[in-house]
Amino acid sequence: MEKRAKIAWLYLIAALFIAVGLFFVVKKNTYLFFALPVVLGVLLLYIFSLDKVLMLTSFCVPLSVNLKALEAGLAISLPAEPLLMGILVLFLAKMLYDGKYDKRISHHPIAIVIYCMFAWMIVTTITSEMPLVSLKFILARLWFVVPAFFLCAILFKNPKNIHWFIWLYISALCIVCIYTIIHHAQYGFDGDSAHWVMSPFYNDHTAYGAALAIYLILALTYAFLPNIKPSRKLVIIGVVVLLSVALMLSNCRAAWLSMIAAIAVLMCILFKIKFRWIAAVAIILVGLFLTFQNQIIDTLEKNNQDASGDLVENIQSITNISTDASNLERINRWQSAFRLFNERPVFGWGPGTYQFVYAPYQMSKEKTIISTNAGDGGNAHSEYFGPLAEQGVIGSLLVVVLVVVTIYCGIKTYSRCKNRKAKILVLGATLAFFSYFVHGFLNNFLDTDKLAIPVWSLAALIAAIDVYYADKEEFVAVTDGQTEEKLP
Repeated sequence: MEKRAKIAWLYLIAALFIAVGLFFVVKKNTYLFFALPVVLGVLLLYIFSLDKVLMLTSFCVPLSVNLKALEAGLAISLPAEPLLMGILVLFLAKMLYDGKYDKRISHHPIAIVIYCMFAWMIVTTITSEMPLVSLKFILARLWFVVPAFFLCAILFKNPKNIHWFIWLYISALCIVCIYTIIHHAQYGFDGDSAHWVMSPFYNDHTAYGAALAIYLILALTYAFLPNIKPSRKLVIIGVVVLLSVALMLSNCRAAWLSMIAAIAVLMCILFKIKFRWIAAVAIILVGLFLTFQNQIIDTLEKNNQDASGDLVENIQSITNISTDASNLERINRWQSAFRLFNERPVFGWGPGTYQFVYAPYQMSKEKTIISTNAGDGGNAHSEYFGPLAEQGVIGSLLVVVLVVVTIYCGIKTYSRCKNRKAKILVLGATLAFFSYFVHGFLNNFLDTDKLAIPVWSLAALIAAIDVYYADKEEFVAVTDGQTEEKLP
């Protein structure tokens, strides 16, 4: 009888839900009521299984849609950013309640650099030209970094969670790739449409290309993992082919360059080339550029090959600084950033303020057909020059320190790892992280969920393998006592 009563109540509740839902559809012309079970389900996950919310977020990020022009000048990516905000609030509440967190992660060199970055952001927010904008910027950065680094580092104590987190993003990205390729085919795969056919999932082809480069490297990493079942290897190869085709069709030259740079670093690691030799070559190349910069610039200015739908022409257009509008506009943004820096070299203009203050610092001779007098075209197009203008020389140096420390930790962990799976994974994560910050010379996307979650989770993966797996023979879940540690 008790079982029948439960079944009866279930049917009654279901009938009431359908009836109320139909009422809203017929009388109010809205379907939002039917989203209630999904919302309740997510809330239950927040309470009982925060790790599942992180996994859900990884899948949602590539498929999220950015809503602009909201009240108070806000823009939000749905559903990813609300999920991230909820994770941040729960994490901070938990820290205030018991303060428990693994000190091996909180004291890790990458974590220490992150603390320094946030500390300097707070200082430059106090001196900011637009404090409210800077405060919003810091809050947005917090709900990216805390879930993707500090929580993922704990999540990755179980290798299965590493695989799930990466492949959930890849699965959603593959959906976007198929949508984009089909959409692109309707326009004959021409170069102009390649800039926007990934909309509404990615704002433009540069962010899309950066994500493709990161996850193509990670998919290739899985192709070389030992003991992979043949059926799974076929799936991995299929994903590699799809991401490769999507990257080629994206017409994102910065992403292509980042892949080449990652391959170069891979060769250096595999052939065990000493860091001092790499540093020496880099110094020599910089010295040669500074010595012959006038001749080099003269040569580059003779290149008038614009970007097009042709792969070879696109590659040739990378060095065109005479007629290519995209390259010239990037130089315009960089020059504006340098002028902003020259005026406020120590504290900068404040985090997130570049897009609101750079307009008067454009010079008419440097403007392009893409430029606007109002300066409402976006950011500085560089992960290094943007912070230089917004947070002064220290802000830019901290980005460089983050890159150097993370890559150093990745390579060091790779050399220490005793387990082959962990070794290959940390190498792939390091190369993918490096590829983004090569891309970051030409674009900046760490203020968006599309790239912030991949980049910070890669840093978390490097830190997690460094702390939990590097000295172990087996790549298995780390436990404390008899039970696996849960998320804080």
